[in-house]
Formats: sequence, structure tokens, C-alpha cells
Amino acid sequence: MKIDSRQVLLTVALGLALAGCSGVPNSASHDGGPSADAIDPQIAEVIAQTKAIDNHAHPILAPPDLDKDRDFDALPVDNMEPESVTPALRPDYPPLADAWRALFGFDGTPPLDANSLAALNQARSHVREQQGSNYSNWVLDQSGIETMLANRVAMGTGVQPPRFRWVPYADALLFPLDNSSLAQQSPDRKLFFADENGVRARYLKALGLSAVPATLADYLSQVVSPTLEHERSAGAVAEKFEMAYLRSFDVSNPSEQDAARIYAKWATHGTPPDADYKTLQDFIFRYIAVESGRLGMAVHLHTFGGDGSYFQMAGVNPMLLEPLLNDPRLRKTNFVLIHGGWPYVREMGALLLKPNVYTDLSAQSLTFPPHMMAQWLREWLEYQPEKVLYGTDAYPYSPTMGWEESAWLANRSARAALGVALTGMLRDHEITLDRAKQIAILVLHDNAKNLYHF
Repeated sequence: MKIDSRQVLLTVALGLALAGCSGVPNSASHDGGPSADAIDPQIAEVIAQTKAIDNHAHPILAPPDLDKDRDFDALPVDNMEPESVTPALRPDYPPLADAWRALFGFDGTPPLDANSLAALNQARSHVREQQGSNYSNWVLDQSGIETMLANRVAMGTGVQPPRFRWVPYADALLFPLDNSSLAQQSPDRKLFFADENGVRARYLKALGLSAVPATLADYLSQVVSPTLEHERSAGAVAEKFEMAYLRSFDVSNPSEQDAARIYAKWATHGTPPDADYKTLQDFIFRYIAVESGRLGMAVHLHTFGGDGSYFQMAGVNPMLLEPLLNDPRLRKTNFVLIHGGWPYVREMGALLLKPNVYTDLSAQSLTFPPHMMAQWLREWLEYQPEKVLYGTDAYPYSPTMGWEESAWLANRSARAALGVALTGMLRDHEITLDRAKQIAILVLHDNAKNLYHF
């Protein structure tokens, strides 16, 4: 399971300086970067040699369908109002140069002018033409990723098992009624609910329906369960909720009778009051979670600060999910709280005590430098090392950072942070070297392998 030698150097100890990591205490070099001993070399070797299972990403289809692909997200964020963008997603982010060089042999210094961007696209096109329908697999190889969980509305050319495993979206099933009132809550949600209406229409069409049934019982039996069953039979390993963009995590436990009454009243006409609609959503969410467990699929929830200037951070506190996670009916359903819950990273660590709760490093591995992410990663590993999963959140963020560059950069950062965390635990005599190596393999590969029964 060797990774290309370039990747070994870019990953972990020697790659930390390029990743902008300050290292661990008392190991800084004279120029302010980490010294060569910032990570134990034996831990570094295991991390560099272990191919990863990426728990969360948004890969793009391979040629010839690459340029027309829009199914990489149910809620694409490339047409929203301007927002404050983190440094890692800005066009002048220095590490972009490392990714361009490693992936496409392109030497350029961010930010790129129009001519340099054209040259980068030409270099990309050359590699894509060489790889053809194998291009998406090739991208995984460059980042030492064995398997990537593909968060997509539908799979397609080049993005197929066994290298890619499907994670479709369930939010459209959560909002079956007139969403016009919810869409008025912010400019972002106006766009998002239009997207969700489109996804729901696709689901209904696949079932031979043009509208939702008149009763909740029929909606659940004729739409929700068949959709989940179809996705499972098509290879889905989990159902993804982006509900953090659409509402809070405060999921109550209403009766089916109350939910059915609300559904029947508003299914065929009118806009439901927000409070009534939330009651219905809460019931449907628990139903989907139970069904996912029955079918052997995990439930994935976005738990992180989201894109868009109207994202409501208070509603994404994972502690709001605790009553849901304590529901005995849901103990056969595994919940993966995607992106590690930042800024609620300590709360996330506490929730890992729940027997069916996991988290991953996706998005954090791109947003934060390794030395910063390593702080709470170390807490999690000291607490529940079998519950933490590697992830990138590879995504087509911008003209200069596609899913390829973001996968490569996030991979380097995640491995570096893992190395810093484990080295600190080793040097503080919390774990042995053998245990550090075991945990590295667990996080990068085996925790996900065991969770999804790969």
C-alpha cells in the first residue's frame, strides 16, 4: 500500500512546513517552521504508507461528463451572495502551488492572472485527456485515497464502486410540502429550497409520481421508504442531511398522529405555518433515521460552520442532537457528524461516547492548519479513537481549487494533524509507539472500514 514518494514527503513531517504548520512545542526550527522531528518518524512512515478511506467528499464525474456535472451537491454553493471566505479558499492561498505542481505539473504562484489561469486549465485538460474515464480514480491515487464516499445526487462516469461509494441526500424527503415560507427566511434559503424542490421532483419522477400523496402514511410507504430502498440497492452506504443549511438540529419527538394531521391539512394546498411544518419534519427525520438503520445505512449530518453569509451557527450545535441520539429506536442507526462540529469541537468529543456516534476530519482538514486541528483531534483520540474518521470534503470550490486540489491539500493537512496529535500523545507517555501506529491506521482506514463493512 505504498503512496508515491512525492506524497510521502509532502505528507507528515517534511510536508508540515509546506502545509503552514507550526509544529509541536519546543520543536520549531530557526525559520519559524517545524523541525524534522515535529512528528515521530515511525508514526510518519505509517501515516504516509496507509491509504485512506475518505468519509466525505464531492467528487466530479470523469471525462467526457466532467464539464456538465452538477450532481456533486444537492445544494451547490457557487451562486450565493458574497461572504467572508477563509484563507484556504482564497485565490492567493500559497499551498495551492504545491497541489498544482503535484497534480498537473503546473508551476504557478497564487493568485493567478488570466493568462496563468488559462495555462493551469490547459495543464488540467492535458491530464484529463490522458486519464479519460479513469480520471477520478487517478485523483484518488495522487492523494493516497483508497476509497472515497461520494456525496452526490447521482453517480456517473468514473465515479463508481469500488473506489467511490455513494452517499445520496435525504433532505428533499424532509420537506414534502410548500416550502415558500421557509424560502423567505434568507437569500441563501431561497436558493436552497428551490434546489431541494428540484431534487424531490427527481425522486418522485423515479417512482412514477408527479406529486406527493395526500396522506402521511402513503407518503412514507410510497415515497420515503421506496426511495431509501432504491438508493440502498444502488449501493448507497449512508444518507446525507444538509439540514443545517435549512433549519436547526432541534429535532423534537412528535407523535405520528400529530404529524399525520399536519400533513393531511397542508399536503394538497396552502403553506403550512413554520411551527407545524417543523413538527412534521421532526417526525419524518426520525422515520428516515429508523429506516436507514433498518437498511444498514448510516445517517450523515453536516455539523460545521456552513457556506453563505446567512448560515445560522447556533442551530448547528451538535448538542441539540442529544435527545435524538438517546432515542432507543435509533440505536441500530449509526450517525456520523460530518466535519467535526466546529466550532463545537469539545461538544463533539462528548457526543462520541454515544455508542452509535462518529465524526470525521473533512472540511477541517482544508480549513485549518494542522497544528490547530491537531489540538482537538488529540482530545478525540484520547477519548474515543475508534470513532474518528479521515475525510477531505473535496469539492469544486473555485476556478483555482477544484475537487482535485482540495482533496490533495486536505489529505496532506489531515495526515499532518494526525501525526502531530499522535506524536504528542506518544511523547507524553499516554500511548505506546505500537498503539500510535494502530490509531493512525484506525483513523485513516479501519474505522471507516468497520463502520461501513467494506
